[in-house]
Amino acid sequence: MPTESVASTSDDSGTSSSTDILSKNVVTVLLDGRLALANGERSWANRGLGKTSFQGTSNGDYRGYAVPEEADVIWTPRFTNSLSASVSAAWQRHQEHAVDLLEAFVSFLPEQKGPVGFSARAGIMWPEISLEHTTGGAWSTVNTLTPSALNAWVGEEVKVLGLEGTVRTSIGDNVVALTGSVFGFDDTAGTLLSFRGWALHNEKATVFGHFPLPPLNSFITQLQQHETRSFIEIDHRPGFYGRLEWRPPSPFGVALFYYDNRGDPQAFKPSGQWGWRTRFWNLGVNADAGPKTRVLAQAMTGSTIMGFKTNGRRWVHTHFKSAYVSVTQTLSDRAAVTGRIEGFRTHETGSRMSPLESERGWATTVALRYNVSDKVTGFAEAMNVRSRRGVRVNLGLDPFQPQTVFQLGVRLRI
Repeated sequence: MPTESVASTSDDSGTSSSTDILSKNVVTVLLDGRLALANGERSWANRGLGKTSFQGTSNGDYRGYAVPEEADVIWTPRFTNSLSASVSAAWQRHQEHAVDLLEAFVSFLPEQKGPVGFSARAGIMWPEISLEHTTGGAWSTVNTLTPSALNAWVGEEVKVLGLEGTVRTSIGDNVVALTGSVFGFDDTAGTLLSFRGWALHNEKATVFGHFPLPPLNSFITQLQQHETRSFIEIDHRPGFYGRLEWRPPSPFGVALFYYDNRGDPQAFKPSGQWGWRTRFWNLGVNADAGPKTRVLAQAMTGSTIMGFKTNGRRWVHTHFKSAYVSVTQTLSDRAAVTGRIEGFRTHETGSRMSPLESERGWATTVALRYNVSDKVTGFAEAMNVRSRRGVRVNLGLDPFQPQTVFQLGVRLRI
């Protein structure tokens, strides 16, 4: 790999800045492989209503998998001490294109010299919502192979092209930060929640890719393409989000997040991609319950609408909510075990959607993470998902469907 050495320069004030563009320190390759055993109905990845990316045999028995899950290349150049970037591209198992862009943004983080600090990001990025993922890079989960349904949806449909700024200050021993953003290219957010519902998997939206949709009803299928593009601009109306974070002196933090894409629900492209007006609140809490115990909790509630009005109601109007609590116990310098329990639901009131499109479900997950070395991490995970969605009867299925997935995973960092 070509390498550029770190060069240091000084301005008139004597402040030193460093540049690292192509050294081995700023290019990372991540590889993720899985062994899995799963039962259950046809996966969402195969245009079914299954809640994971794995599925059982045709009669619902267990099926085994040995598959490469993901490969990422991450470039994090540093231009000065305060200006850097993060660019990542991925191959994913169910991705449309062999290689596609995940994120590409620049970050400005000047040194804080007074009581108030400032930082900014601009580009293609995920807002800071998830407590389960790393920020920047390949947006990977930390302690489990599979994120919660809440954060899986963020990965699917809440990627933006935006400008974001954060102001932070200390009030006594407390740290308070306020973030605001204006963004575009997220007009279809909500499509998956309405037509497919929640899901638990680690497939992430790419800039040029799509997610498949399950069979649609006779009215919607005339309008909506049988796939959704997560990163697309339809109505040319900017959206916004805001985040307020509080960190007291105790090992505890809380963040309140609000999102509104300001989408025009009547806007559409001839290809069959529609604008959606999607709004939600998210509350995230993290706390140390002991020197080796970490607790994470998130709760989200919102709604999304699409289409024109019939008898005073939009064609699609989906209310959604989801929440989880996870506890991670450190076992040693190398190992940790995580348990998570979560619930999720949607409630459909649209004029062209059946109430049977509503769903509710819950899931439990247990995962063991073991750091073999600085570059190799192993996982063992067991997950059980149970959900009820009425329209499964149209596929000849019971509305209530359980599924269990066992996984062994290896992540290699080069």
